[in-house]
Amino acid sequence: MSLPRTAPRHPPVEGWRRPSSRVGPVMPLLGSTSLCVAPGPVKARQRGAALLLAMLTVTLVATLASAALWQQWRARVVETAERQRVQAGWMLTGALDWSRLILREDERNNQTRGDADHLGEPWAMPLEEARLSTFLAADRNNNTDELLPAFLSGEVRDQQSRLNFLNLVRRNGSGAQANAVVSEPDREAFERLYQQLNLPPAELDAAIEALRLTLLRSTQDTQPSPTALPPTRLEQLAWLGISRTSLAALAPHVTLLPEPTKVNLNTASAEVLGAVLPDLSLADAQSLVIGRARDPWRQLNDVARTLPALNGRLQPERHDVRSRYFEVRGRLRLDDVVIEERSLVVRNGLQVRVLWRERFTSQ
Repeated sequence: MSLPRTAPRHPPVEGWRRPSSRVGPVMPLLGSTSLCVAPGPVKARQRGAALLLAMLTVTLVATLASAALWQQWRARVVETAERQRVQAGWMLTGALDWSRLILREDERNNQTRGDADHLGEPWAMPLEEARLSTFLAADRNNNTDELLPAFLSGEVRDQQSRLNFLNLVRRNGSGAQANAVVSEPDREAFERLYQQLNLPPAELDAAIEALRLTLLRSTQDTQPSPTALPPTRLEQLAWLGISRTSLAALAPHVTLLPEPTKVNLNTASAEVLGAVLPDLSLADAQSLVIGRARDPWRQLNDVARTLPALNGRLQPERHDVRSRYFEVRGRLRLDDVVIEERSLVVRNGLQVRVLWRERFTSQ
């Protein structure tokens, strides 16, 4: 009897395991081409790089946005400042034109009625600070609520109420024949003013000599002068050696005008009256100031009638009761910024011309 043939049995291969009958995960057999790698460290690094890139992107966007906002804010500030500057310039120009109109009408009255220039006239009344909108016409087309809050003030000062420092030296001739001579009457007037203000007379002598040399060389020499240029503003008298203390004391009584001028006795201070009228005490000068406030002088003879001691001492070439040179001061306040302007005008008949203007800003 023959036995049934069975399949040959082979030895088990290392690593081989009989499949289980239970359902579960099947491990790959030996020889499979796919391998499992632990995903933890790689994915963590990828997540960190993505987070860092996102943070850098947010930072860049925030920086660009901040720069754009700053540029916009700066442009707005510059535009606002420029608009205020232009508006202030036009407002101060309007105030100057207004002052010129007042001086022109005053000269018209002087010509038609023979009036003199004194401190009781409209041009001599200072304008106290007032809101600019109050000067606008009250009509339906003007909306004052939309206007920038601006406050305007100003005044007109008679420059011939002061001693003209350039009167001290008179120039004669031209070219090589030119000469600069010290005016003795004007020098005596300045010496009396220095004495009243307790200022050093040696300083005045040195300044007069420096002014004479400056004017002489500017007239004769074709080459640049080694001395200072002729001063045109009061503060420029420091070029001639006058100290700051002296300038502060002289400021209410001294000016610099481009030509020899007379002193208006109607508007001069008591110190100036005592300086330009010889042998006039300060007490008599105060009496003249009080008297002219009640009854301004229309002619030089009226001054002598007020104080008979002045008979024979009034000189038409040095004294007057009318003026041609005026200083116009305007002050505009915009919020916390103050803009001031100072102008020198000369009146020749009905023509009022601006000689120079300067503007400065303060907080």
